[in-house]
This record gives sequence, structure tokens and C-alpha cells, in this order.
Amino acid sequence: MENKITIREAVTKTDVAAFWEQLYNYFKGDIFPIPEDEDRAYFLGDEYRAHMQRIHSRPQDRCYYLFFCRGGQDIGFALPVIYNTEDGKCFIMEFCVFPEFRGDGTGKECARKLLDWSKENGAFYAELNYGSNARRLHFWKSVGFIENGVDEWGQPLMLLPPQDHNPITIEVLSDPEDWQLKKLENGFLKEIGEQTLTEERQAQLQQAIRHGRITFFVAKRGYRAVGMCSVARCFSTFACTDTGVFEDFYIEPVFRGKGIARKLAQAAQKWCKENGIASLTVCCAPCDEGMYQVLGFSIRLGATFAHLC
Repeated sequence: MENKITIREAVTKTDVAAFWEQLYNYFKGDIFPIPEDEDRAYFLGDEYRAHMQRIHSRPQDRCYYLFFCRGGQDIGFALPVIYNTEDGKCFIMEFCVFPEFRGDGTGKECARKLLDWSKENGAFYAELNYGSNARRLHFWKSVGFIENGVDEWGQPLMLLPPQDHNPITIEVLSDPEDWQLKKLENGFLKEIGEQTLTEERQAQLQQAIRHGRITFFVAKRGYRAVGMCSVARCFSTFACTDTGVFEDFYIEPVFRGKGIARKLAQAAQKWCKENGIASLTVCCAPCDEGMYQVLGFSIRLGATFAHLC
């Protein structure tokens, strides 16, 4: 029992001060080792600490200052947030085993202990950023996490797949500024090799949604948006009415193979019919033709050519 890893929450002023001291050491040693790094000053400054303290102090969806302990000694720490009011996501903001205790599977044991702790505190699954760090990517894969797109800022995400089977619903996006749309759009752009959204492009997209030039359909697993597609309107002189272009088709990797693609395509097709859209077309690579035919895009219209202005 002496070597069993346990978790304790930093509650007293002394413990909280010790937690932040170790967090700063971790930032300086592991995350921002170069003093000139632009982000280093922010994460070591008062603004970041005040921000996290507000999250720590709020009554719901708060973060926790946790220590990993073994044999009466602190050997690492974690900074998770559990979103109980959303879908039970545990977002692991920080995770560290102190350098002198690394190796011999200690990190994996701490990670599993943290995941057990999160379930006991109402979490159904876990998510984290890995910062494009190959070592952290390998570590979290070994614990069971899967690469799963990017966040609203374009940072790569990993997800420990949920074990529960919540139903998927399809909604028409109502809020152009929804942060989950930014997350999905960035995941889509990264997957096709494009740059993630800048603030200027985000504003342009939001304006197009408000003006009805493009409509987004979002697949939701409870609170969490896990997929999307869009219909962009354009006027056809051939039909003398609006037609639609099917775009932005993306499902988070963890949630693929569950019938979500079909549900999204059917929702877009039904919406077009109900809103006087004469036809819905999609432009795709040859390798995707079979998929789109299965999803109802069965009429071949010839080749598509473009001139990029």
C-alpha cells in the first residue's frame, strides 16, 4: 500500500501556494523552456492565475488543484475542469509528474488515477490539448486517448472516447458565434490542409450566417457538437430560384462510423426541400464519390472547373 498513488485536492492556502509554485516550475521547465517564448510571460503572470482562480471559485464547472501522492510525498499534479452542466466532460488543462519521479510507469498510473477520480466526480469522458508535442501525444495514446481535431483556437485535441451511447441529434445552428462551430470548422480546415480561421475570417463567416447566405447543420451528442455540414445558397438562372452547395462536411474522428454523416446529409436535404432550394450539389474528390452517392447525391453533373480570384 505504501506505493499506491492517491489524489488530494489543494484546499488550504499553503497547499494552493505549493500547487502554483509547482505549476510555474512545470511551465518554465517543460512547456515554455525558452525565456523569449511569447506565451511564457502570460502563463507565468498574474492575469492567467486570476483567470484560473475565477474558474476554481465558481460554483459549477470549476477546475481543481490536485496533487498526486505516493508514500506520503507529492509526486505530481493535475489541473482538470469538469463541465457537469454540459455533457460531463473532464478537460485536463495540465498534467505533470515531477521529473524525479518519472519513469517505471508512474505517469500512466497517475493518468489512470486522474481518470478514475474524474468519473467519481461526475465526468463521463476526458479531453485535452497536447500542443503538437510528440512525446505527450505518444503518452496519452498509450492511456487510450485518440487524436480528435482541434479546438476553437486551432490547437490539436485528444479525446478519451465516451463509454456511454448518447443519441445524436441534428440542429440548425442558431448562434453564429457558437464556439463549437469554430472548433468544428478549424478541425475541418486542418483535415483538408487549410489554415485555421483567423479572427477576420471568423467575422466574415458569422456575417454570412446572419445574412442567410450559408446555413450550418450541427450534429450533437447531448451538449457536445461532434459534426457539421453547411448549405450555401446561390441563385440559378437555369432554375430561376435558389440552389444550394453542400460544404463544410466534417465529423470529429472519434465519432465517425456511427451514422452521423447520413443524418447530417439527410437533414440538409430535407431543409433544402422545405425552403425552396431547387437542388443541392456537392463538389468532391474522386475518392469521395462513392460516399456522396450513398448519401443521396446520385445525379452526376459532369466535371467542375474553377478559377480562383
